Amino acid sequence: MVDPKSMVVAAPTVLLVEPDPQAVGAMARRLAGEGYTTVRTDGTARAVELLRSAPAEVVVTATGKPGCDGFALLSFVKANRPETVVIFVAEDGSVESAVRAVRQGAFDYLHRPLDGDDLLLSVERAAQHQLLLAERARSNGHQSRGPVTDIVGANLRMMRVFELIDRVADSRATVLITGESGTGKSLVARAIHQRSGRRDQRFVEVSCGALPEMLLETELFGHVRGAFTDAVGDRVGKFAAADGGTIFLDEISAASAALQMKLLRVLQERSFEPVGSEQTVTADVRVILASNRDLWSEVEAGRFRRDLYYRVNVVNIPLPPLRERVGDIPLLAGHFLERFRLANGKLIGGFSEEALQRMRSYAWPGNVRELENCVERAVVLCRTGRIEPGDLPDSVAGAATFLPDYAPSSPLAARPNRGRTATLAEALAGPEKEIIRSALAVHGGSRKRAAEALGIDRTTLYKKMKKYGLLGADQVL
Repeated sequence: MVDPKSMVVAAPTVLLVEPDPQAVGAMARRLAGEGYTTVRTDGTARAVELLRSAPAEVVVTATGKPGCDGFALLSFVKANRPETVVIFVAEDGSVESAVRAVRQGAFDYLHRPLDGDDLLLSVERAAQHQLLLAERARSNGHQSRGPVTDIVGANLRMMRVFELIDRVADSRATVLITGESGTGKSLVARAIHQRSGRRDQRFVEVSCGALPEMLLETELFGHVRGAFTDAVGDRVGKFAAADGGTIFLDEISAASAALQMKLLRVLQERSFEPVGSEQTVTADVRVILASNRDLWSEVEAGRFRRDLYYRVNVVNIPLPPLRERVGDIPLLAGHFLERFRLANGKLIGGFSEEALQRMRSYAWPGNVRELENCVERAVVLCRTGRIEPGDLPDSVAGAATFLPDYAPSSPLAARPNRGRTATLAEALAGPEKEIIRSALAVHGGSRKRAAEALGIDRTTLYKKMKKYGLLGADQVL
C-alpha cells in the first residue's frame, strides 16, 4: 500500500563546520531529530567550497580550532551568501570575541561545552530569522501580491506555512489545509487566494459541515426550477459563482458519499450538473479544502473515498495547534489587542507579565480563535491601562502553573515544617522539580517539547534542570 505522504517544505539545511568527529556527530543527531537537514565538514576551506556549490540556510561553525576560522567564513558568507545565517561555536569564551563576532554579523555566539538544547534553540531562531528575510525579499519582489494578512507567527512551523502559501499561490493545484478547529485554516485559504493571479476574482467559502446533505448539494452546484418541492426558481451554485476565482470547502470530511462522488468529478473535469438538470456546467475555479479530521484515518474507516483523498491531497498545508507554538502567543495577543483596542476606543498599553504567563500556560483547546475571543473579552472588561489576569476568562486566569495529569499527587501539597515556616522559594522548589521531571518523562526526555508543554523557553528549562540536578550526561554534547 502506498503511504500517502503530504507535500511539505524541505527542512532548512544546516552546514556544520567542526573538526571533531564526535562533536559534529552529536550536533547532527540533535538537529536531525528535530527535522533539520545537516551537512558536515571539518574546516573553513571545505565549507567555502560547499557554500559556493549549494546554499545553506544556517551555518554553525567552530572557531579557534585548527582549520576553523569562523571570522573568515563569516566574511565569505556576508560577501557571497548574505541570505545565510552564521552561528559561532567558540573555544575562546571571552566577551571580546563574542562582541566582535556579533558586530561583524554573526547571528549567535555559543560556548563550549556545548549543550544540545542551546544549539537547537539557536539554530531554530536562526532558521526563523532566515525564513523571515526570505519572505521579506519575496514580498519586495512581488508588490502586486497581497501580503499574508492576519496570520501572525514566528514559529518555525509557521514560517514553513508562509513559504508554502507563497509557493502554491499561483498554481492550479488543489490544496488541503489540515489542523484543529481554530488554527486559522480559513485565513490560510484567503491568503493563498490573495497572493494568486485570481485575487481580483471572487473568493467563495462554504462550510460543508453546517448544512444538511441536500442543501449542501444545491449550495455547491445550484438547482433548476422544479428540482424539488421548494425549488420555485433556478439557483446558481457556489462553484458557478466562483468561476474564475477560488472556492474554499471547509470541513470536507463532513461530505456524504454521494457528494464525494460529485466532488471527485468536479476536481477532475471542473464540470457538474445543477440539481434537477441534465445540462453540464463548466467552471474555471481553484479549489482549496480544509479538514479538522485526519482524512487518511477517515479513508481507512471507510468514510472518505480513497480516490478523492488522493485528488484533494495534492498539496497539504498542516497548521500546528497553538499549544505547540507557545512562543507565538504574545505576538498573537498583541495583534488582537491592537484590533480590539481600536474597535472599542480603549487606551490599553498591553498585558502584564503575569497575564502573559497565564496565557502561555493555558492549553488553548480552541486554538487561535479561542485566544482571539479571550483578548476581546479582556479588552472589554479591562479598567486600567493594561490587561491583568483578572480580565482573562477563569479558565485562562487559573492557568498560572502547568499541572499535568501525570504529576505525582504529593509534591504540590506543602508539607508543614514544625521548626520554622518555609520560604516561598523553598515551598515551591519541590513541586517545580517534580513537574519538570514528569514533563521530561512524558515527552521522552525532549527538552523542546517539555518546555513547550510547561509554557517556558528551553533556556529557562535548562537552568531549572541544572538547578535541580536533572541534567543527565547524555543530554550534553
